[in-house]
Amino acid sequence: MLKRPKIEDVSLEDHVLAVQSGDEETRHHLLSDYQPFIATCVSKVCKRYIDPERDDEYSIGLLAFNEAIEAYSKDKGSSFLSFARLVITRKVIDYIRTESKEISFVSLDHTEEDEEGNQTSHWQLTNVAKEKHREDELAWYRQVEIEEYNQKLKEFKLSFTELANVSPKHQDAKKSSQQVAHQIFKHKEIKDYVLTKKRLPIKKIVPLVDVSKKTIERNRKYILAIFILLNEDFIYLKDYIKEV
Repeated sequence: MLKRPKIEDVSLEDHVLAVQSGDEETRHHLLSDYQPFIATCVSKVCKRYIDPERDDEYSIGLLAFNEAIEAYSKDKGSSFLSFARLVITRKVIDYIRTESKEISFVSLDHTEEDEEGNQTSHWQLTNVAKEKHREDELAWYRQVEIEEYNQKLKEFKLSFTELANVSPKHQDAKKSSQQVAHQIFKHKEIKDYVLTKKRLPIKKIVPLVDVSKKTIERNRKYILAIFILLNEDFIYLKDYIKEV
């Protein structure tokens, strides 16, 4: 009978794939061993200490971690922990939004007068509050994704704040660079190379696109940044390239 490999001899991603293949014992170990990681992720969202024994938010995070195990794919290029952190964050935010009692619904018949005597119903006030709450919520989602995106960019020696400087100034150059990023993302061999080497194989890219080698070299950081965005599950930041 084969001995079970030591935990240190197998990558976390391989353990996750083992669970996806039906290894429930490994699932149990992952859910147990990564409790501190889960609590830290939840605490970051809630901006307070999270007690795994008492806080409902931790339970949501634990369920999200388990969902991440089921949904993870190596093909996306990101590490499992990066993916799990994003899933946990979104699930906890959704839970907080659902449970939020900040917006109170009062009688639609009740009205208030402003300084000029104009009457405003609480229905109108509540809608304004709901809209403001939604805007704040979207801003929070974007901020979470920006933090995750910045972590991915660092792997390629880039940063989110640097994007403004490396972004092409002309719209045509920007659009062509984005198209190059799309071609890289769709080409498995080149995509795997970029994810492994953290740089562009420019000689291999040139024959695939209608863009000069010089242009690709000049905009390589921007192309990499867009490629990373395409390769990750950033549903809000992808508006950044929606024109392509």
